[in-house]
Amino acid sequence: MTKYDVIVIGGGAAGLSGATALARSRRSVLVVDDGTPRNAPAEGVHNFLTRDGVPPGELYALGRQEVAGYGGEIVKGTVTTALRDSGGFTVELADGTAYQGRRLLVTTGLADVLPDVPGLADRWGKDVLHCPYCHGWEVRDQAIGVLATSAMALHQVQLFRQLSDDVTLFLHTAPELTDDQWEELAARGISVVQGKVEQVEVENGKLTGVRLEGGKVIPRQALAIQTTMRARADFLADLGLETVVRETNGIVIGTVVPVDARGATDVPGVFAAGNVTDPMAQVMSSAAAGLMTGAGINFDLITEETRLAVAARSS
Repeated sequence: MTKYDVIVIGGGAAGLSGATALARSRRSVLVVDDGTPRNAPAEGVHNFLTRDGVPPGELYALGRQEVAGYGGEIVKGTVTTALRDSGGFTVELADGTAYQGRRLLVTTGLADVLPDVPGLADRWGKDVLHCPYCHGWEVRDQAIGVLATSAMALHQVQLFRQLSDDVTLFLHTAPELTDDQWEELAARGISVVQGKVEQVEVENGKLTGVRLEGGKVIPRQALAIQTTMRARADFLADLGLETVVRETNGIVIGTVVPVDARGATDVPGVFAAGNVTDPMAQVMSSAAAGLMTGAGINFDLITEETRLAVAARSS
């Protein structure tokens, strides 16, 4: 079994960036990727300097070429188990293949769990959106709806109001609004619709409206939602590493793998970066986190190698 300095689990922006940094430091690196990035449904990546609008698949293909150009290896597969062994770690893939590595860099990202409203999943990443910075420009000046499942929608709706004069908040399952909140929405010209949403309407492959219980349809061209963002990290359980709940202003937004400022987890030798540690990270910030964590892993290995070299010299 080939043993690598670092096995990177996940081939998105964080994983490929970390792998490039490590390979450029002459580390033997293996990237294991299942080919299902979070942003696969999106037409393009935005706010990525010099690459704005590039399709996600094209961006990651360029990244794989760069990793390979520095000697890194890439395999397609899904890691199902990670175990500690005498030399570091062994990871096993769904097809039974196993690889050994001295360190692990986990960059598997997250899964978005959408609200239980028929029609959302089919339009996800197109005209059903979540992030105004990722997709807002593309729906500017359109009739935008915001589906509220928590108080986070009040923040979200104000962000989309920056992009269009025609914004409607569907209260759906959100808590009742306070007088101050009603006043803020009215002051910004944001319409509010009470009652639960039954489904979204689609015609000719495009979102056309939001249907309420009772049958009334409110015409909309785009709909912003809040997802529950769950870290893709079940395979770490055998290492004793579990995800934790992440909250914002007291509202649960999902789960993450906890790390320190260096990207190190509570399990020595296991590091993580990107959306698996930070649900709000965009592609560019995930790439930056992968770079910094990769550099940290390289120095961690240097520290170990120096200690062993000193011990060997003294023996």
